[in-house]
Amino acid sequence: MKRRSLLKAAAGSVVLSAAPGVAFGSAGAGRRVYVVVLDGLRPDEVGTALTPNLVALREDGTHFPRARSLPAVASIPDHVVMMTGVRPDRTGVPANTVFDRATGVVRTPDHTDLRFPTLLERLPQLGFRTGSVLSKEYLRGVFGTRASYHWEPRPPITGHTPDAFTSHALHAMIAEADPDLVFVSFGDCAEDSGDAVVRSLAVRTSDEQLGKLVRYLKATGRWERSVLVVVTDHPAPLADVSLQQHVDADPLLRNKVVIAPNGGADLLHWTGPASDRELALRHLESVVSRVPGVLSVQPPARWRLGAEAGDLVVCRRAAEPVPLLVAGGDPVVGRGISATPASTVDVAPTVGRLFGLPEPSGGYDGQSVI
Repeated sequence: MKRRSLLKAAAGSVVLSAAPGVAFGSAGAGRRVYVVVLDGLRPDEVGTALTPNLVALREDGTHFPRARSLPAVASIPDHVVMMTGVRPDRTGVPANTVFDRATGVVRTPDHTDLRFPTLLERLPQLGFRTGSVLSKEYLRGVFGTRASYHWEPRPPITGHTPDAFTSHALHAMIAEADPDLVFVSFGDCAEDSGDAVVRSLAVRTSDEQLGKLVRYLKATGRWERSVLVVVTDHPAPLADVSLQQHVDADPLLRNKVVIAPNGGADLLHWTGPASDRELALRHLESVVSRVPGVLSVQPPARWRLGAEAGDLVVCRRAAEPVPLLVAGGDPVVGRGISATPASTVDVAPTVGRLFGLPEPSGGYDGQSVI
């Protein structure tokens, strides 16, 4: 059974769960690392008008303007990549939705799919404590109880928890448990309604939570031993494009292809006779490659997505620039602009190096940027 701490505050209660044998309270005055994901933030939105707090951190830390998202990867696998440092063919989580051949349904991956150890459970093996504060239900589902402490929104908020609530839980996590590593994901700016005003408000809200975190760390005397890794998993989602209608219109493909939609990269699975597979996939590629907005059609191995990604990946988004910076008051934080190419897969190696964590079995697919 997990220990739960119900924290009462003016803004409402926060429920935190601790792993068996893990106590609440500060573990000491060592380094603290906060991986902050501003889900869906675009590089062109970073500026003093919408993200003054992010700009201030960027100017006082190390900024990586050559950072890119992984191609053909959506929010769940990108968060998993950040916490593992390896690509989806090793994590078992290639997309936001996958086709489960055993059950015959398209579903969201959960903690049973994630087969590679994350920083959240690896660091405690060295005596460190970790925490997860995740705004989206599907992220909480895939990471489960891997961290020493995790936030449980109550009452249950389906889908996406607003950033103001996530921020409140983050501060409670730091005050009550003070983990060595906290993984927090803000999701307001991942929701793109298409309305420019609404979008701007969402971006400003996410940025304000970042500013609140910095002010809190300074006010509580933690800033001088803190490192913040601020990153975006991928830019805001693309408009939906239906491949299904094109597949259904083809008599050779109708009722023989299952599509797991994933925004910028849909996963296609052939479910017809195995004897027809090779010919059918060539025909399927020809059909979907002509759909407007499709950039390429590739086998999953092209993007290292693994067998769970099906037979073909239809890409509508290439690897794109994403904000990435390292800031904080800890002396290890450098200053300036780095020309080093970087990616979300580099987050885990960077954090691991900060704690002296050995590489996982088989090594990382990324590298430390500090």
